[in-house]
Amino acid sequence: MSFTLLLIQTLNGLQFGVLLFLIAAGLTLVFGVMDFINLAHGVQYMLGAYLAVMFYAWTGSFVLALILALLAALAFGLLLEFTVFRQLYDRDHLEQVIATFGIIIFLNQGVKVVWGAAPLNLPIPDGLAGVVTLMPGLTYPVWRLVIIASGLIVALILYFLVSQTRVGMLVRAGATHARIVSALGVDIRRLFMIVFGFGTMLAAFAGVMIAPILSVEPGMGDSVLILAFVVIVIGGIGSMRGAFIAALLIGLVDTLGRSFMIDILRLVMPPSPARTVGPAIASMLIYVLMALVLYFRPAGLFPAKGRS
Repeated sequence: MSFTLLLIQTLNGLQFGVLLFLIAAGLTLVFGVMDFINLAHGVQYMLGAYLAVMFYAWTGSFVLALILALLAALAFGLLLEFTVFRQLYDRDHLEQVIATFGIIIFLNQGVKVVWGAAPLNLPIPDGLAGVVTLMPGLTYPVWRLVIIASGLIVALILYFLVSQTRVGMLVRAGATHARIVSALGVDIRRLFMIVFGFGTMLAAFAGVMIAPILSVEPGMGDSVLILAFVVIVIGGIGSMRGAFIAALLIGLVDTLGRSFMIDILRLVMPPSPARTVGPAIASMLIYVLMALVLYFRPAGLFPAKGRS
């Protein structure tokens, strides 16, 4: 284990964490404000990546592809909200889970029909495809730094919107007292639509930003959806600050654990058992972390006011 490798993996963990935050931020808005379990949220992440690949092939511009992909993902998300999800808001959580799981299956098959089952790739924008020297002996891909920076910028924008604007005030109030907000004359359905649309765009943005690094393929949103739910459980349902801190924490724990768990175990056991046990323990670390947080703080690290 070298110090340079530790710094690189720490940056990788931060990049993974901000990516999780972009997905979990939309999910915590939808789940926290609307009390709606949307398992299909990960599909919006996948669609964002696919739409960016398609629009890049049409325009040849990454910026245009990003803008068009976000607008198309927003339109598709609002269409789903109007035609399907709106009918599920007053249903119990089990029915929401079953219905949105069906949408996952349908859309995963849908992208195979439209784009095929083979993995696709989105090129890194010109000028951002190289590496940058952060310190002597440490270079890091520019695009990964862009992902980290964009996630932090989005976090600041979300903080401002949620804490300093009237819509943010309604979102915070709706997260804990939706019926009272509705009784005061606020169109709660319109608020839900705004929240859902914004959450869709955040997930799509995460998909576009990660597409130049990972293969774009059917089902790519399923695994990150599970981690996004872990984020909002650890951070606290309805808490944007909790989602941000928990996402960074999970990104670092998962990345550093997978990178160094074998080396750590070698300090207390022979190399062969360490190589066998290490990957298994590393894959469980975030769930162990979630169990510990739920044991000591059942409402999460930073629960929204009114939910503790």
